Amino acid sequence: MEENTNVMPSNFIHDLIDEDLAAGVNTRVQTRFPPEPNGYLHIGHAKAICIDFATAEKYGGVCNLRFDDTNPVKEDTEYVDAILEDIKWLGFQWENIYYASDYFDFLYDCALTLIKAGKAYVDDLSADEIREYRGTLTEPGKNSPYRDRSVEENLDLFRRMTAGEFPNGAKVLRAKIDMASPNLNMRDPVMYRISHVSHHRTGDKWCVYPMYDFAHPLSDARENVTYSLCSLEFENHRPLYNWFVEQIGFAAPPRQIEFARLNVNSCVTSKRKCLELVEKGIVRGWDDPRMVTLCGMRRRGYPAKAVRTFIDKVGVSKAYSIVDYGLLEACVRDELNDSAPRAMAVLEPLKVVIDNYPAGQTEIIETPKHPDHPEMGTSAVTFSRELYVEKGDFMIDPPKKYFRLYPGNEVRLKGAYFVKCVSYETDDAGNVTCVHCTYDPESRGGESPDGRKVRGTLHWVSADHSITATVNLYDRLFTDENPGNDMLEKLNPASLTVLADCRIDESFTDAHPGDVFQFMRQGYFCVDKDSTPDALVFNRTVQLNSSWKK
Repeated sequence: MEENTNVMPSNFIHDLIDEDLAAGVNTRVQTRFPPEPNGYLHIGHAKAICIDFATAEKYGGVCNLRFDDTNPVKEDTEYVDAILEDIKWLGFQWENIYYASDYFDFLYDCALTLIKAGKAYVDDLSADEIREYRGTLTEPGKNSPYRDRSVEENLDLFRRMTAGEFPNGAKVLRAKIDMASPNLNMRDPVMYRISHVSHHRTGDKWCVYPMYDFAHPLSDARENVTYSLCSLEFENHRPLYNWFVEQIGFAAPPRQIEFARLNVNSCVTSKRKCLELVEKGIVRGWDDPRMVTLCGMRRRGYPAKAVRTFIDKVGVSKAYSIVDYGLLEACVRDELNDSAPRAMAVLEPLKVVIDNYPAGQTEIIETPKHPDHPEMGTSAVTFSRELYVEKGDFMIDPPKKYFRLYPGNEVRLKGAYFVKCVSYETDDAGNVTCVHCTYDPESRGGESPDGRKVRGTLHWVSADHSITATVNLYDRLFTDENPGNDMLEKLNPASLTVLADCRIDESFTDAHPGDVFQFMRQGYFCVDKDSTPDALVFNRTVQLNSSWKK
C-alpha cells in the first residue's frame, strides 16, 4: 500500500483530538479550510492548508473548503479560482465546497433570533464612536445610548437596514454581551454592517453583510465541523466564537484550537504589502517568482512536495517563531536533486572552436538524465566542431587553483572529449570572443587511454544544434531579513537578472511550462508559463548550493 505523504506527523493538535476521541467527546473528525477570496494564497496559508486537510486525512475524516465571502468590497471570483488551483497543486482534495454566502439566509435568521432574545441591537454610533466607547485593555467600555432599544424597535430597524433604507455606516447590528468584559472581543461586537455593494455570488440581493466573527462560528456549526483549527491571533476570539454557537442553540459546538502562524524571514505575506508590490510594478504580478504566493512559487518551479516537507519541518506549535527562508530553499533543493532531470545549458555563451575536429562532422553524446535514476534514460546531445561554453570557464591569466580553460590548459568536456586551449580571439575592447582548442580523439567519454588526468569538467552545447533562450535569474526580493513597513527601502536590486542570449540544446523545444531541470553546474530551472517552442523562457528555481549573503 502506497504511503500517504500528505498526512502530518503527530502534534499537539492531534494529541488534543486523540484525547477527545478516547473520552468520547467526538466520534469523528471534520475540519475546514476557510479562506477569504480577496487575494492570492501565500506560504503562510500553506501551513493552514496542510494542517486542516492532513488532520482530516490522518483520522479518516472530512475537510471542506469554505470561502469566507462576507465582504464583497474586496472579493472576486478571480481569487476563488486561484485558491482552488493552489489547494490542488499542494496535493489536497476537499470533500465539499461551500461559501459563507450560502448561509446568508440562515445567518440572517440567526441575527433575528438574537434580536428577539434581547441579545442584539441596532446601534447608530459611527465606527469611530464605537471604537471610543469600547474602552481599553485596562478600562471598561461604556454602553451605547442605543443599547436599550426595545426588541420591536430593533427588529424594525434591522429590517429597514436590510431593505436598503439607510446609507453605508449609518447603523450596525451589535451583539449585546458585556461592555465591561476583560476580553475586548466580547464588548458588544458588530454582527452586521450596511454595504451597498454587489456581491460576486448573490448580486444585489443583500445590502447588509455579516461580520467574520459572527458568520464563521455559525457556518462551522451549520456544517457539523468538529475542529475549527486557526492561527493564534484568533485565540482571544474563541469566547465569542463559543458564545454565538451556544446562543443559537447548537448542541455540539466545534472545538476551536489555535496554532502559531508561519513567519518566514526575508519576505512579506501581508496582502496589503503584496498588493503594493504589484500595483507599483516592483513585481510582475501576484505570480511573480519572487513572491511567496503559492502561484509565484509554482511558477518559479518549487515542487509542491518540497513545500509540504518544509511545513512538516517547521512543525505545529503555539510558540511564536521566525523560520529562515533558507530552510524552504533547502527543501526545494533536496526534492529537485532527486527528481529533476539533468541537462546542459550555457547561460553566458563563449564560442569554442576545436581546430582539429573535422569540419561538418557531428556525433551524438548520450548523457544520463539522472545519475541516480537510470530509469529516466539518457539525453542525446549533438557534439560538433563549434561549441559554446560559459564565459566564466575561460580566463587569459587565471589565479591559482583555477582548473578550467586557459592558454595551454586541458579540460574535459562533459561526456565528450579532452580539449586543450591553444589560442583565443578578442575584440577591439579586449573582450574574448572565441577560444581555439584541440581535442584528443582517443578521450571520448571523458577518459584518456594513457591515464592522464584533468581537473576541470565543463558543460557545453553545440553552436549549430542549440537554440537561444531567455533565463531569469531570481534572488530574494529583499536585502533585509525583516522588510517591515519600510520594505521599499530594502529591495534587492539583484532580485532579477535577465539573460537574453543563453544557449540551450535543441531538444528543449519539447519542454513544457512547469518542467524543471537541473542545468549542470548552474542550478535548477523551470520552464516559464509564457515560454513557447520558438521563444523559450526559464526561471531559476534555486541554485545548486545556498550562496545567500546579506
